[in-house]
Amino acid sequence: MNAVIKILAGVLFLAGCAHRPKVESDFSTRMDSLFHSVPDFSGVVLVADQGLPVYHRAFGFADIATQQKTDTASIFELASVSKQFTATLIAILSEEGKLNYDDPIEKFLPGLPYPGITIRQLLNHTSGLPDYQALMDQKWDKSKVAGNDDIIAYLKKYKPASLFAPGDKYEYSNTGYVLLGSIVEKASGKDFVDFCRARVFRPLAMTSTDIRTKAQKDSIKSFALGYIFVAEKNRYVRADSFPASNYTIWLGARKGPGRISSTSSDLLRWDRALRANRLIKESTWQEMISPARLNDGSQSMYGMGWMLRDDSTSGRIVFHTGDNPGYKTEIIRYAQPDRTVIVLCNNAHAQFDALVRAIEKLMIKKKA
Repeated sequence: MNAVIKILAGVLFLAGCAHRPKVESDFSTRMDSLFHSVPDFSGVVLVADQGLPVYHRAFGFADIATQQKTDTASIFELASVSKQFTATLIAILSEEGKLNYDDPIEKFLPGLPYPGITIRQLLNHTSGLPDYQALMDQKWDKSKVAGNDDIIAYLKKYKPASLFAPGDKYEYSNTGYVLLGSIVEKASGKDFVDFCRARVFRPLAMTSTDIRTKAQKDSIKSFALGYIFVAEKNRYVRADSFPASNYTIWLGARKGPGRISSTSSDLLRWDRALRANRLIKESTWQEMISPARLNDGSQSMYGMGWMLRDDSTSGRIVFHTGDNPGYKTEIIRYAQPDRTVIVLCNNAHAQFDALVRAIEKLMIKKKA
């Protein structure tokens, strides 16, 4: 039984003895106990109830070399948690009549050798597109930094085969979200980064959130550096010191599937704006969190930029994970009751998933 499971069993026992007036303080105590059981976890954890933080703590180091600790204002790479922002930009453009979810991608990106794919299928990962990263790793001159136009040009030039017919099944596709980033630019007439700032980050006062270059990230003292544990050295090592992390540099201009960096507090602002329909209509939101329908009539539990699961007591739970060298991230949003969990980790901790599941169990107990 690993440390997280042991401590969870203990804190749940204690939770059963709690009285209602002490629920909030007991929840914080149990959360502290959970994370004290994993002393090398590095990151920030925020749990909110109806938009109000009931637990907000930082652990570990933003920079191990200088012993700079993380704090609740530290900035983290979001990795694929970024996809929900790309999907929302598409939704905004749909509401403005500048595109339709069922438009063929050829309408905005002519010449790709993948006919019959719609914007909707890019959004819900049912396009069957091949992996652009594998193609670029094989063919791209890594002394240069590639962006969306380069990726699209290589897809046209080398024509890697589709994985399956559009709509046949779900298979997570970063390629699809690169194409969505470019479709945002074509439909809006604006650069993806500028459009994201103008329509999301600035209106929501997400002042610590941006799509940053490597140089910009390096210049930010509050940026939490990514680390990976190396068993042979028995210590954490900078993730960007591994050759396997180099793709984040030579694919460093891509837009759509990742690259947003943010804080836990800014992500809570994002959460509240979605709940208040400040960016998109409620009907649009409901469409975004509806399961994809496959060609055989079955459903896939991925909507548009959001992973989905249903719970007998909480209803539809929407969430997304992220994974970049050194980083693991997750945002979970519950409708009933209105609760949000944000976990940003900068040392790719081996027990990250177990910790997130333990937080969820503690929240269920808190509700009781």
